[in-house]
Amino acid sequence: MDYAPLMQKKRARLEEIEAAMANPEFYEDQKRASEMSQEYNQVKRLVANFDAYTKAARELEENEELAKSDDPDMMAMAEEEIPVLRKQVEKLDVEMQYALLPQDDTENRDAIIELRAGTGGDEASLFAADLLRMYTRYGEDQGWKVEVLEASPSEVGGFKEVTVKVSGEEVFRRMKYESGVHRVQRVPTTETQGRIHTSTATVAVMPEAEEVDVQLKPEELRIEVCRSGGPGGQHVNTTDSAVQVLHLPTGIMVRCQDGRSQGKNKEKALSILRSKLLEKQKREEAEKYSEHRRNLIGSGGREEKIRTYNFPQGRVTDHRIGLTLYNLDTVIGGDIGEFVETLQASEMADRMREAGLGE
Repeated sequence: MDYAPLMQKKRARLEEIEAAMANPEFYEDQKRASEMSQEYNQVKRLVANFDAYTKAARELEENEELAKSDDPDMMAMAEEEIPVLRKQVEKLDVEMQYALLPQDDTENRDAIIELRAGTGGDEASLFAADLLRMYTRYGEDQGWKVEVLEASPSEVGGFKEVTVKVSGEEVFRRMKYESGVHRVQRVPTTETQGRIHTSTATVAVMPEAEEVDVQLKPEELRIEVCRSGGPGGQHVNTTDSAVQVLHLPTGIMVRCQDGRSQGKNKEKALSILRSKLLEKQKREEAEKYSEHRRNLIGSGGREEKIRTYNFPQGRVTDHRIGLTLYNLDTVIGGDIGEFVETLQASEMADRMREAGLGE
C-alpha cells in the first residue's frame, strides 16, 4: 500500500494543528483543545511510524540487493539482516493500517485499574495482590507510573479491593484487555494437605476520564466525609479524612481514604467516579462492536473469565485467543507482553476486516 500521498496530507494537518496550538486562545475551549491535542498526538505518532516504516523498507531493499553481491562476507551479512528487517516492515505495515483506522479517543489515555478479590476468601485476596504486583512490574518495564488511589487490605496481606492509576504512553490501549475474571489454581499457603484450590480476582480497566468527558453536577452527588478505618498507619485510624461519593442517577459509589487530606481524597474519588461513568458509557457503546472484539476488550464484567494461572503445571492460558504459555513465573512477575501483543493483533485484524483493509 502506498502511504506517501496520505502522509503528505497528514504532515500538512500536523502543521495546521501546531499553528492552532500556538494561538494564546487555544485552551479557552477546553473540549476543542482536548480533541485537537489528541488528534495531534495521533497524527504525530502516525507520521513517526511512517518514517520508521520507510526507513526499514529502504534498508530491506538495500540488503536484498547486497545479498546478490559477489562478496561472500557482504552477502552473509545481508542475508542475516533480511529476515529481521522483513519482520519489522511487516509489523510496521500492520501498525500503519491500524493507525489509519478511526481511533477511540481513549486509546492513549492513562488508566484506572480496579482489582477485587473474588471467590476463594483469603487466597483470592492474595491473588489480587499478585495481579497488582504483576501490573506494577509490567508498568515499570514500560516506563509508566503506578499510583495507588484506594486500597482495602486483607488480614493475610492481600487486598479485598485496590484501585490504582497507571500513567504513561498508550496505557489504556495496552491494558484494556486485562478486564475480566482472572482465575488461579494453586496450593494456598494455608493449605496443610497440599490440595489445589481455585480462586478468582476480577479486574476492571477504565480509561481515565477528563472533566470534559463527564460533567458531574453538584445536585447529582452526595458527598460524605467519614472516619478512615482499617490497616494503614496511625493517621488513617485517627483522622476524618475518608471521602465517600455517591452518584445519585446511577447509584455508583466511590470511597477514598488513602490520601492524608479530605481535599486529596475528594479529588481522587471524583476522578475514579468520572472514569467509572465514562467506562459505563463506553460499555453501552460497545454493542456496535463485533462479538469477537467485545470478547477481546471485555467490559470489566465480573462474569467474563479471561485467563487461568495454573501454578502446578506452570502455565497461563488466555481463553479469548487460546494462547497458552508455560512461563508462569515470568508472567506473574510482570512479563505479560506476549498476551498484550497477541490480543492487540487479534483486535487489529478484526478492525481491519470490518474496515475492508488487509486480507
